[in-house]
Amino acid sequence: MNILFIMYDQLRFDYLSCAGHPHLHTPNFDRVAAQGVRFSNAYVQSPVCGSSRMSYYTGRYPSSHGAQWNGFPLRVGEVTIGDHLRKLGMNSWIIGKTHMKADAEGMARLGLSADSEIGARQAECGFDNWCRDDGLWGQGPDGFYDEKRSPYNEYLKSKGYLSENPWADFANAGITDEQIASGWMFRNADQPANIREEDSETPWLTSETIRFVDQTDGPWLAHVSFIKPHWPYIVPAPYNDMYGPNHVPAALRHDVERENPHPVYGAYMNNKIANAFQRDEVRQKVIPAYMGLIKQCDDQLGRLLDHLEATGKMDDTMIVLTSDHGDYLGDHWLGEKDMFHEQSVKVPMIVFDPRKEADRTRGTVCDALIESIDLAATFVETAGGSVPDHIIEGRSLLPWLHGETPEWREYAISEYDFSATPQAVALGLEPRDARLFMVFDGRYKLIHTAADFRPMLFDLKTDPEEFYDLGDSAEHAAVRDKLYAHLHEWGLRMSQRVTRSEEDIRNSRGRSGRKGILPFLYDGTEVPEELIQFYRGPAPAKYTD
Repeated sequence: MNILFIMYDQLRFDYLSCAGHPHLHTPNFDRVAAQGVRFSNAYVQSPVCGSSRMSYYTGRYPSSHGAQWNGFPLRVGEVTIGDHLRKLGMNSWIIGKTHMKADAEGMARLGLSADSEIGARQAECGFDNWCRDDGLWGQGPDGFYDEKRSPYNEYLKSKGYLSENPWADFANAGITDEQIASGWMFRNADQPANIREEDSETPWLTSETIRFVDQTDGPWLAHVSFIKPHWPYIVPAPYNDMYGPNHVPAALRHDVERENPHPVYGAYMNNKIANAFQRDEVRQKVIPAYMGLIKQCDDQLGRLLDHLEATGKMDDTMIVLTSDHGDYLGDHWLGEKDMFHEQSVKVPMIVFDPRKEADRTRGTVCDALIESIDLAATFVETAGGSVPDHIIEGRSLLPWLHGETPEWREYAISEYDFSATPQAVALGLEPRDARLFMVFDGRYKLIHTAADFRPMLFDLKTDPEEFYDLGDSAEHAAVRDKLYAHLHEWGLRMSQRVTRSEEDIRNSRGRSGRKGILPFLYDGTEVPEELIQFYRGPAPAKYTD
């Protein structure tokens, strides 16, 4: 078995035709869903790129792995899916984005060189690097946002796109009156990117994936991580004008949300991202471009699926399609991600298992509460291993894929550390207090703040749009108590004893006695005779009177 672990950046759960989108037709996502299982209630463990990805890669919650914001290093020694799978004889490769920052200080402390095999894997989330490109090559007065080499920029230069930063000048910009129309400006989102479609980011990474598949012997896991449909919201022709204002839904928001909002929510509704997406002209420009980017992703997925079928590799390759978080697109008066409404924290998750054990679930939808960390456990089992549940906190999805109904979680958890944001500063919060926790039981969603604020609470049965905050409703006190009990139970989980498994501990019990450590005995009859045989018999010599 091989595993093709495909992640799209900022892809909303409901922007696929198999999930019910009224205008966007995604036949290739639907094609995988028709052959596998679509998990309709999948939640990420943090609604921000870096932290969410580190949870996918480790199978652990952000408060367990510690990389809780973009650019927060994943500490040296944190075990990732690459480490787990390598022990089982499966190599793991990165093709595209990780948004991971290496723990340079920790590596230096341990004398690990980034040029060594171990050091290189530590610097790449445990993956071997086929073609890492984090995809945001912004440039400003202080230099580049990402100072690493961009394989994609090098590719563009080789194809004749001559500039210092062709990612910005061509792939993510249009052209108006001979001037660069940058994708950073929303007003340009309806312009075609000034690049041949086959040279744009999504086709380029698809070509790299096909090259990997053709040149690499298995078993392997390939984490193919596309930067799109993440902003800048601009797409090459013909995708730039496939959709228009008639395909833009009314924003899912209500005036009641702005009446005495929770302080954190209020701070986010007042930031510059939200202010932009509260403008109708922004949504009219951005959403068609976002849909075009997704349509291009779907077409390139079809290209990849066709290649796997033509080469016979669909028969032995598990395929996973998912995202690191969603995109508000103006819903709830917000843009981007960050909070815990469904648009942000819920993601698409489609899994195709080619083995005959999965035949009876093909084309089905599973509504169990799934967490993104469940994929790490799934991959370990798929590779033939047993899930090390003292490290991986997720649960394998194989029972669901194979038609079983396992005992399952009662609630899903997500965390958000916003300590590095302007919102934390605006609220006057110390970094340790700028943290949110979501607990969702399938109906009620509670958001707790580490700071001394009231909670938020939504009833998704009576209020599926999540407009009405019941965080201080007297009628819902018992509901809040129940969800806080879940959060307390989760907080008491064993998350840091990662060097000893349950089996290790069970096997160690009594070993010291068999090696002669026998305290607290009165006359030796308390233990089997064999344990004290070395402490009985004639004295070898006498040195006392």
